[in-house]
Amino acid sequence: MRNRPRPRRKEGYALIRMLCAGICNTDLELQWGYYNFSGTPGHEFVGDVIEAGRRELVGRRVVGDINLECGRCEWCKRGLARHCTTRTVLGIVKQPGCFSEFFTLPERNLHVVPDSIPNERAVFTEPVAAACEILDQVRIPKGAPVAVLGDGKLGLLVAQVLHAHGARVRLFGRHAEKLAVAKRAGITVSLGAAGLYDWVVEVTGSSDGLAQAVRMTRPRGTLVLKSTVHGTVALDTAPVVVNEITLVGSRCGRFEPALKLLRSGKVRVEEMISARMPLSEAARGFDLAARKGVIKVLLDNPRP
Repeated sequence: MRNRPRPRRKEGYALIRMLCAGICNTDLELQWGYYNFSGTPGHEFVGDVIEAGRRELVGRRVVGDINLECGRCEWCKRGLARHCTTRTVLGIVKQPGCFSEFFTLPERNLHVVPDSIPNERAVFTEPVAAACEILDQVRIPKGAPVAVLGDGKLGLLVAQVLHAHGARVRLFGRHAEKLAVAKRAGITVSLGAAGLYDWVVEVTGSSDGLAQAVRMTRPRGTLVLKSTVHGTVALDTAPVVVNEITLVGSRCGRFEPALKLLRSGKVRVEEMISARMPLSEAARGFDLAARKGVIKVLLDNPRP
C-alpha cells in the first residue's frame, strides 16, 4: 500500500472515489507477469463521481468501460474502440487502476448506476458485460444446449448470463462448492467434463481446459474462448481443422445489457462474494482471492 496525491482530473475525465472494487483472475495474473504490468491494478468498480466537466455526473454512482481509446483510429471510427491500437486499459495497460481511493476515467466511459442496484451487485458490471459479449458475437438459439467449462468467477457469470438468455446450459467444473452457486440459479452442473456440443464456452484459464473444450465441440460447432492465460498455450489444431470448428475469441462487452441483467436480479452475483474487506487490507484480499475455493473478494472504500 502506498500514499499518493489525489490524481488531477484532465479535460474530459472524471475524478472518481472508489466505493467498491472486485479482485478478478486478471488482477492475479498481473502479479505473475501478465502484460508486464506495474502500477495500481483494478478494473471492476463502482464509485462516486467527485469532479467532472459534465455536471450531471457529479455525485452519481458510476461504473466504467475499462478501455481508453484514442477516438481517431480506424477501429474507433468503426465503433470498435476496445480494439483501438493505442488504447490503454484501466488497471491493466498504462492506466492506473481502481484499487485506489481516487482515480480518473474518461467521462465517455462512464455509466450511471440505477439506485435499485446496490454496490455489491453493481461492482460485477464489467465481468457480467464480458459474459454478455458472447451473445453479441454469436447467435445461440434459445433452448440450445451449451457447455460452459470452468467454474471460476467468469465461468459462473457466463453460465448465468446464457441461462438467462434461454440456453440449456451445463456448467462443468471441479469444485462442488462453486458449482452449487450455479445449481441454485437453476443451471445443470457436472463435476468433470464430457459430451459433445454445438456450442462450447471455455473459461477454465488453463491449457488443459482448452484442449478439453476442443474435444467437446461437435463438427462445425462453435468454441468461444474467454480465458486469458499468462504465457503460451499449446493447441493441437488438427481436430479444429478436421472438424471445421469455429474459434471465437471473446473479451470485453457492452455495459448496457449487463446493468439490465443486474437490475433484474436474473444473475445471482451476491452468492459469489466470498469476502469483503477495506481497501487498506488489499494485500490480504489478494492472498485470499488466490486460494482454492474462493470466488470473489471485494474491496470496500465507503463514503466518509
